[in-house]
Amino acid sequence: MGFGQFKNVGGRSGKPMVAMADINVTPMVDVMLVLLVIFIIAAPLLNHAIRLELPQAESQALPQELKTITLSFDSAGKLFWDTELVTIEQIEQRFVLSAKQKPQPEILLRADKSTRFESIAQVMSAAQVHGLNKIGFATEAKAATMSAKSSSHLPTDSLKK
Repeated sequence: MGFGQFKNVGGRSGKPMVAMADINVTPMVDVMLVLLVIFIIAAPLLNHAIRLELPQAESQALPQELKTITLSFDSAGKLFWDTELVTIEQIEQRFVLSAKQKPQPEILLRADKSTRFESIAQVMSAAQVHGLNKIGFATEAKAATMSAKSSSHLPTDSLKK
């Protein structure tokens, strides 16, 4: 037999040589668990924050009354400032005064679903021109409106399907 050749029989045992197909992962898991424990212990020590003992003081919070301006659009296109009927020109004049208030008021837009977007966009543009940037939209929850509509408008046999 020449050098570097294999026989079907391995070494002194006389058993045939077979390639090992399994990898023993137990040592790898052991090493990973040791590394995990090291990182768990070392992680709190790696905090680079400066530890300070801040002084204790008692004070009252400054009262800030946030005023909310409610603008409502009805289905006919009329515009209301809270409950008062106004025009877009009157809105712009009031925005000038509202922009000077500290803190600036929030604007809540309530619009009927059939309101033209053009009138809403005019009010939003006027608010932005005068520096009033806190604008919100009032909506209804969809689940509440859907259950109310389905119970009042649909026949009972269509609900069972």
